[in-house]
Amino acid sequence: MPDYPEPLARLIQEFRRLPGIGQKSAQRLAFHLLRAPRQDAERLAAAALDVKDKLGLCGVCNNISASELCPFCSDPGRDRAMICVVEEPHNVLPIETTRQFNGLYHVLHGTISPLRGIGPEHLKIRSLLERLGAGEVQEVILATNPTLEGETTAAYLSRLLKPLGVKVTRIAMGVPVGSDLEFADEVTMSKSLENRREM
Repeated sequence: MPDYPEPLARLIQEFRRLPGIGQKSAQRLAFHLLRAPRQDAERLAAAALDVKDKLGLCGVCNNISASELCPFCSDPGRDRAMICVVEEPHNVLPIETTRQFNGLYHVLHGTISPLRGIGPEHLKIRSLLERLGAGEVQEVILATNPTLEGETTAAYLSRLLKPLGVKVTRIAMGVPVGSDLEFADEVTMSKSLENRREM
């Protein structure tokens, strides 16, 4: 890396820590911020700090929330007999944009991945079991990504949940294998929900 002044080199290094940002992208971002008005940098810094200071996890479903309960869990109009289990908070939006699912969500915050040392105990599974213990839930839709880790997690959850007497379904594979739910278009996501199958 060229010898940039220390503040610029530090900014490039911080941008490189972000997922999907390599050296060249980090440099472009840093130089853009350097040329931008001070107010742009202040707004960016304030937005980053607000995310850390003002957001947390929903006390029920583990989705990102600005209050104790996320908008889905606090909405009395949602179908409480159905829970859609997703890997990460950003997986909720593609399902919501279909306007075909009116149930609740449960965010695992990851997948089972033995190669990375992530087991079931590292995921938000215990709170899902507690939610099912109330007896109100009739169906759990497993909407993990169609990757090896997502399939492993779905199979594990299916074996864990079926003995509890709830219907366990898996979204249909309208979503391409190896992709991520956040990149699925509205029609593909809609078909995946429509064609889910019992596990």
